[in-house]
Amino acid sequence: MNVKDQINAAIAAHGQWKARLRTAIEKGSSEFTVEKVTPDNNCEFGRWLYGDPGLKKSPSYEKVRQMHAEFHREVARILALAVTGKKAQAMEAISIGQPFAQLSARLTSAMVDWRAAE
Repeated sequence: MNVKDQINAAIAAHGQWKARLRTAIEKGSSEFTVEKVTPDNNCEFGRWLYGDPGLKKSPSYEKVRQMHAEFHREVARILALAVTGKKAQAMEAISIGQPFAQLSARLTSAMVDWRAAE
């Protein structure tokens, strides 16, 4: 997959996290574990980011890498709330204006900019 295709796939995959978190909040459980989602190199995009040394040459690489890592930490934080029964706190954490929404928007924007630069 080329850079544009990888970024398109990453935007789609990371966009699904709000729905996954909402499901985890409603059920109180998830197919994902906090330990699995915390590292930013467990998802396909993260493996690609860290696995292709040529990407580091891109001016967008470090910005996207850092945002991606922050996004994963926030997803893990919210997932931990969801699976430990802190439903109200988890719902608040995925609402508009909260760090999750802000990180998601900034990460998507950075990936779109990177894709346009390719």
